[in-house]
Amino acid sequence: MEGRVFQLENLVTISILMACFISSNALPFWDTFEIIWAPDHFKTSPDGQIWDVTLDHITGSGFRTKQSYRYGWFSMKIKLAGGDSAGVATTFYLCSDKDAGPHRDEIDFEFLGNRTGQPYSIQTNVFKNGGGGREMRHNLWFDPTQDFHSYSFLWNNHQIVFFVDKYPIRVFKNVFRRNRFFPNKKPMYLFSSIWNAEAWATRGGLDKINWNSAPFVSSYKDFQADGCQWYNPSPACAHTTTQKWWDQYNAWHLSQTQKNDFLWVQKNYVTYDYCKDRQRYPRIPTECLLNPLK
Repeated sequence: MEGRVFQLENLVTISILMACFISSNALPFWDTFEIIWAPDHFKTSPDGQIWDVTLDHITGSGFRTKQSYRYGWFSMKIKLAGGDSAGVATTFYLCSDKDAGPHRDEIDFEFLGNRTGQPYSIQTNVFKNGGGGREMRHNLWFDPTQDFHSYSFLWNNHQIVFFVDKYPIRVFKNVFRRNRFFPNKKPMYLFSSIWNAEAWATRGGLDKINWNSAPFVSSYKDFQADGCQWYNPSPACAHTTTQKWWDQYNAWHLSQTQKNDFLWVQKNYVTYDYCKDRQRYPRIPTECLLNPLK
């Protein structure tokens, strides 16, 4: 699979042409983000292009976008904390509440560390009105601690797709009213953080953090947000007649290349899928009955 050329086909072509493309790559960190806790555990590289968050026995750290969004394409390059990282969680996620309130909407990437030599696990989840329980876990086909890799969301009226290096690893169909994330009600901020999740992250909490390996540092760069920014009391895209590339027909379903890549990932790298957990969900959740390839 490695080395195969992945193409977003018409999506990329359309996105490049879109005049409203929002890329914070060209902006200083402080114009795009704000620190949400422990600024002394955050730093940037000398050129300002790489942003490090650190976890030690005192605290972790995190940051979020100043702007909130509705629907779009959101991407970040991340290099995860290496070594003996059991119990360490690094995150990149969309959330409608700055303080993770009980009625929040959320679309998550959580990167769960492990004992030295064991693979990192990616946990994805989708919350609606504070209700989650839609976890999937994947292993990776590369070592995410050795270099930066891209982790992205495509979010529109029809589907939420999680990408790793532009390979789709999960598709959450966004078609039933009970599943749909309504953009006019809950704009989403982008969050990134590192924190102590030893209570549950590695083998259900059996493997605790080895503080002798601290500090743990995860690095971020090249954030992209190609979506409608939200300005109260009305969305920024409300007065345009131009349909955004991420909500055109080609973004409503996977291309054939994406389907092939998705099936390869499902066959080889899924380690947990709530849709198949009959002990936890004796009745199959409604969204699990939908075909992600259609």
